[in-house]
Amino acid sequence: MSGLEFPAGFTFGAATAAYQIEGAATEDGRGPSIWDTFSQTPGKVENGDTGDVAIDFYHRVEEDLDLIKSLGLSAYRLSIAWPRIIPAGLGEVNEAGLAFYEKVVDGLLVRGIEPVVTLYHWDLPQPLEDRGGWTVRETSYAFAEYARVVGERLGDRVAVWTTLNEPWCSAYLGYGSGDHAPGRRSEAASLQAVHHLNLAHGLALIELRKVVTRPDARYSVTNNLAMAYAADPANPEDVDAKRQIEALQNRAFTDPQLRGFYPQDLLTDTKHITDWSFVHDGDLELINQPIDIVGINYYCTGTVRRGPEHSTEGTAYPGATRVESVEQPGPHTDMGWNIAPQGLYDLLVATHEAYPEYEIMVTENGAAYGDQPVEEDGGKRVHDTERVDFLLRHFVAAHRAIEAGVPLTGYFVWSLMDNFEWAFGYTKRFGIVYVDYETQERTKKDSALWYTKLAETGVIPEA
Repeated sequence: MSGLEFPAGFTFGAATAAYQIEGAATEDGRGPSIWDTFSQTPGKVENGDTGDVAIDFYHRVEEDLDLIKSLGLSAYRLSIAWPRIIPAGLGEVNEAGLAFYEKVVDGLLVRGIEPVVTLYHWDLPQPLEDRGGWTVRETSYAFAEYARVVGERLGDRVAVWTTLNEPWCSAYLGYGSGDHAPGRRSEAASLQAVHHLNLAHGLALIELRKVVTRPDARYSVTNNLAMAYAADPANPEDVDAKRQIEALQNRAFTDPQLRGFYPQDLLTDTKHITDWSFVHDGDLELINQPIDIVGINYYCTGTVRRGPEHSTEGTAYPGATRVESVEQPGPHTDMGWNIAPQGLYDLLVATHEAYPEYEIMVTENGAAYGDQPVEEDGGKRVHDTERVDFLLRHFVAAHRAIEAGVPLTGYFVWSLMDNFEWAFGYTKRFGIVYVDYETQERTKKDSALWYTKLAETGVIPEA
């Protein structure tokens, strides 16, 4: 599988998110986010872990930017913490927060690395959640104002602007199942959040285009689209279960964002939960703003079948009644997710067929394993052979998709470094760089060395 060459100009990058890496949770004017509140609530995060310190990126910017440079990456995908910019969510702007991200962006550019900025990676300012969070449309307009503030400051330098990261997680895990911040459990609330996140996406694009001055700046959104399969493709009931999941996870976001409508089957499936009256006249036109890149986060596949009647209240799929997940065959990562490179290929091809006019980037792909350093040759080494194999196989799948005609132009490995993994705390390591959480020492894993060869040559190395 090695030896395959990517097209000239293909972007090889790595990704992180602000709350997972920055720390400095109460420094320089940063306000609390829903993840600060959630992680500090007993029982919500494994081991009571929080992002208060995380991996201290806030104080180690220069060191970590040098690290990215040493990996030979052409781009770095970071998120900006809304609570650092506008601590209350609305109102007074925190100059120290803007200055911090200006330092990050300038530091990337001087090292020859393009900044890819995500405006929302789940850290909603807590004061906005106290006023309704993503269940109310006021939050969408507050997000647009936040986007304008950031765009005014960094709009002459940022290469790619991404509005939202995985709104499926924000809506369904945050407001439906309660597994993520803010921890609410309401099917109706999760669907309200779906719409107001979509609305925020469109409103933010409108504001960004008013203030961004970099002439080649591009705009995007990132969704974690499901690659679902029917347990029995010959069984219409199983095929319909697959349709339900795709409507809720994929088309609830991509159709309004890219086509300007909510799919009728989604509205029908959820009519017993809501009448969707929170969608106002003109909202869909506001949501359906032109973008340049469709971002896809991919980790694993799912297989579903029609199950017995049961309530879905408190689940991540409101309205998906009588849908059961089938256990996926291994091997699995430490997250329990199956390893399925074919699923990435299938998803890229399907997305291109559905939305053929858009450039596509894999904005997250990676694997969690229980990596441990060893002393070797007078220093530390981390032999993460499983992750190297995982990445090799997925890059081969991406290469196959390009050969099949998919306009795939970039790939961001998740993640640059081990970090705070949301409700799993520090128990799951996704990084290609190992972080000792006691000392904050960084050590390149074998996967980082492998990825450097790929980034520098454009040719998939041997494992």
